[in-house]
Amino acid sequence: MSLLTSLARIWLTRSFHPFVFTNELDEHLPYENASGLGLYIHIPFCRSLCAFCPYCKVKYDPTQAQAYVEALKREIEIVGSRGGRRNVTTLYFGGGSPALLAKEIGGIVDMVNRYFDIEEGIGIELHPADVTVEKLRILKDAGVTRISIGIQSFDEDTLQILGRGGCYPAALSDALKQVHFETVAMDFIFALPGQTVESLIQDIENAFSIGANHVALYPFIDFTYTKREFPKMPESQKRKLFDGITEHCRRQGYVRDSIWTYAKPGTKKYSSMTRDNFLGFGCSSTSLLNDRFTINTFSIPDYIMRVKEGRLPTSLTLHFTERQRMLYYLFWTAYTTVIDEDAFKDFFGKSIGDFYHIELLACRLLGLVKKHGTQYRMTQRGAYYYHRYENYYTLAYIDQMWDLMKNEAFPERLVIR
Repeated sequence: MSLLTSLARIWLTRSFHPFVFTNELDEHLPYENASGLGLYIHIPFCRSLCAFCPYCKVKYDPTQAQAYVEALKREIEIVGSRGGRRNVTTLYFGGGSPALLAKEIGGIVDMVNRYFDIEEGIGIELHPADVTVEKLRILKDAGVTRISIGIQSFDEDTLQILGRGGCYPAALSDALKQVHFETVAMDFIFALPGQTVESLIQDIENAFSIGANHVALYPFIDFTYTKREFPKMPESQKRKLFDGITEHCRRQGYVRDSIWTYAKPGTKKYSSMTRDNFLGFGCSSTSLLNDRFTINTFSIPDYIMRVKEGRLPTSLTLHFTERQRMLYYLFWTAYTTVIDEDAFKDFFGKSIGDFYHIELLACRLLGLVKKHGTQYRMTQRGAYYYHRYENYYTLAYIDQMWDLMKNEAFPERLVIR
C-alpha cells in the first residue's frame, strides 16, 4: 500500500520530496487570504469508546469537559483576534459525540461569531442516543442548521459486530418530526460481515423514511490502532456492495454529492471535508491554509495547558510545495466526483492542463472520468478505483500520522514518503 501511494506522490508531484512535518511554534494561523474558508471544531468526548473508531476521543468526564470548553473558546479567541474578522462558509462540530456538550454549543458559537461570519450554516455530528427533542431544540437554538447522525446500521447483528447498542428508528423519527433542520444526514458503514446489497438498501430507505434527506455509506477501514474482531470482506464482495448501493440510489433519483454520499434533490449537503481551506479548533483538529497544513496536539491535557498559556496548540506543520498542494487539492476535490478546470484556475492561477494533461487524458481513456465542458466527472468505475486508492492513502498517510500523534503530544518531526 505504501509503495502505491509513494509512487503516485512521486509521479504526480514530479518530485522525490516527501511530506515533511515539523514541530513549529505557530504564533498566528494566516487565514486572511485563504479562499473558501470553512471552520471545524473537535469535541473529543464519548459516553463509551467504540473499538472501530479511529478518531481522537476519550470517555466523557464533566470536569475535564468543562476545562476543555474553556480552552476551546480561548483558542478561538487567540486565532480570531490575531487574524481579523472575515466571512467563512460553514462551521462543523465533530467528535467524539459533540452533543454530550449540547448546552455548551451556544456559547462556543457565540465565541466564533465574534470573529467570523458564517454564511452557509452550522453542522454537528450526533450519536443516535442524542437525538431527543430536548437536545435538538438546544442545538437549533444555538444556530445549528445541519445534523449528521452516526447510525452505522439499523441491523442489530451488525451493530453487535461494531460493539454498538441498539438504534430505535421510531424514537429518531418522532424527534426529527418535532425539530426540523435543513439537512438531516445519517451515516452508515458498509463492508461488514453479513451485509448484502439488500440489507444496505434497507438501511438507506429506512433512513429516508424516518426523516433523513442525506445519507453517507463509508467503507470499513482497518486502522492499525483500532480493534477488529471479525474477518475482512474480500474486495470483490466489497465492490459488489459499492456498485449495488450506487445503482439503487441512481434508480431512486438521489443526488450523488460525493463518493459515498447521496441526497434527496435540493438538499444542502453535509460535508466537513471538502473545503479549499479550513481552520480547525480543538485537540487533533487540522487547519489547511493555502500552502500550510497544521495539526493540533491529540493530548487533551496538553491542549488545555498550551491554550491557557496563550499559545496555539499546534503540534506539527507541513509546508506544501506547489505540486504537493495541487495533489492535495485534486485528491479531495475528486472526493466530490467532479474536478472543474475553472475552479482549479481560480484557486492556483494556473491551468490544470499545464500540469496534469497526461493524467487526465489517461483517466478518460481508462473510463475513470468523462469530460463535460470544463468539468471532469467521475464514472462509477472511477468512483470505485478512487475508493480503493483512498483506502490505501488512509492507511499509508493518515494511519501513520494519527498513530504517532496518539502517542506523542508534540513530536519533533514526521516524514511521510
